[in-house]
Amino acid sequence: MKKTILETCTNIMKEAKNMVVLTGAGISTESGIKDFRSSQGLYQLAPEYVLSLDYFYQHPKEFYEFAIENLYHPQAQPNQGHKILAKWEQEGKVSSIITQNIDGLHQKAGSKDVIEFHGTIESAKCINCGKNYTTNDLIESRNRVEDFFICNHCQTEQQHMRYIKPDVVLYGDAGEWFTPEGFSTIVHRISGADCILVLGTSLKVTPFSHFPTYRLLGVPMIIINKGDTPYDRERDTYVIQDSIGKTLQDIAEHIK
Repeated sequence: MKKTILETCTNIMKEAKNMVVLTGAGISTESGIKDFRSSQGLYQLAPEYVLSLDYFYQHPKEFYEFAIENLYHPQAQPNQGHKILAKWEQEGKVSSIITQNIDGLHQKAGSKDVIEFHGTIESAKCINCGKNYTTNDLIESRNRVEDFFICNHCQTEQQHMRYIKPDVVLYGDAGEWFTPEGFSTIVHRISGADCILVLGTSLKVTPFSHFPTYRLLGVPMIIINKGDTPYDRERDTYVIQDSIGKTLQDIAEHIK
């Protein structure tokens, strides 16, 4: 890492008072969670259709077997990067985190203003009556009931109408932030930021990848990611290809 880049980023973040953070799988890999798109990611094990809405309806039991094994990590703990972001939020430096991750580690670290753009794997709900379940509830039911993914709180003629769907945005699906109101909220936050901090995302998956385009002219964007992104050569953009936790720790120590 070039020292001059680190110093520049430190000075920018030291002055920031309304920093919006965009995070992806790269910040969670430092907590031992596999990502999806690297050479070692989950897409080497299963194609995208396993995480699609169609596959969920056609093979709910197999879907949950895959999701519980690969997406649900209750033992994972926030790493240094998560903790520093939470501290900066408490200090009034970070105003919002918009994440692609579904693991809940930002909240476990203490961050309050978190938009989970792709939802969460921590919970699920009946598509008919809306009854909420935790993933732990479903895991416990799976050990006792064959059709653990069917809601027992309501009744419909067809069982698939009361499947319990995880609160994750699947392929072919749309979450609460995939609405005009949701997008408007995100755009408003990004356009009001005095710094955009991008952590651990390639910024290649739409529509999340479009979010940096809403920063105002002249607002700096700092990208800490081990791979390239389409924004690396844009003006007022500073790129550090290194560990997120280590880099944020270095910056935090210099800010002190």
